[in-house]
Amino acid sequence: MNTQRAVPVLMYHHVTPAGGAINATPENFESQLQWLKANGYRSLTSDQFAAHLNGEAAPAKSVLITFDDGYLDNYLYAWPLLKKYGFTAMIFLVTSWNQDGPARPLQGADKPDAPDHATCMQRVAQGDFDDVALRWSEIGRMLEGGVCEFHSHTHTHTRWDKTDAVNKNAHMVIELSDSRATLQTRLGQVSDHLCWPQGYFDVDYQRIAVDAGFKYLYTTHAFGMNQPGADPEHIYRFAVRNTHGASVGRRVMIAGNPVVGPLFNRWKLWKRARRQV
Repeated sequence: MNTQRAVPVLMYHHVTPAGGAINATPENFESQLQWLKANGYRSLTSDQFAAHLNGEAAPAKSVLITFDDGYLDNYLYAWPLLKKYGFTAMIFLVTSWNQDGPARPLQGADKPDAPDHATCMQRVAQGDFDDVALRWSEIGRMLEGGVCEFHSHTHTHTRWDKTDAVNKNAHMVIELSDSRATLQTRLGQVSDHLCWPQGYFDVDYQRIAVDAGFKYLYTTHAFGMNQPGADPEHIYRFAVRNTHGASVGRRVMIAGNPVVGPLFNRWKLWKRARRQV
């Protein structure tokens, strides 16, 4: 058995009072950060996490905090709390959604609404990206001080395996090229970290991503261990529920434990298989 400690990777989408699916309220998100802080945890940067996967064991109480899609609420609610408690986060951007314009106010009567996920998806489908996604000016502010990093979540977030399966590989080549070009133009750099839209990938997509210059590929698979030397093309993450810090803390401790973690993962996978019979 590999007894090297793993780094839990936490997957968020929204932090907003609006509630709904795949969201943590600001109160619960703060409770989760408070628990991590009180129990001696630290968050890793993408470079530190990459070094861990390349064989350098991270400090025992390490986590990686990630956000998918790049919603406006990440700026309005998550970023101030990350700064308050001294944590960092990786945000995976859908680069066609980000628009120009001044940074919106974080406080006061003019602070914009931060809708729930279902509303965000409706507005994205209508092309109203600016109502729900980060602006480039806000991304620039969030980069200050090294609190947040920004990485690729493709250019349009399209599930090409569902919309044009015959040509999905050609579409993915364009998606990654456009995403990389946008990040390079807007931020002056593009990393080798990529998160798959809605978690879908296959061996063709992995090959295309590596050929495009990506090395670290983030999944939505929860039941695996990100240990030193683990496969960088299959990074495990678990979705954080809208619950208090102690509850998330228990999941973090399990995900990082080199003995309990694998047993828990096998049990969860067994239960999933039983449900599918």
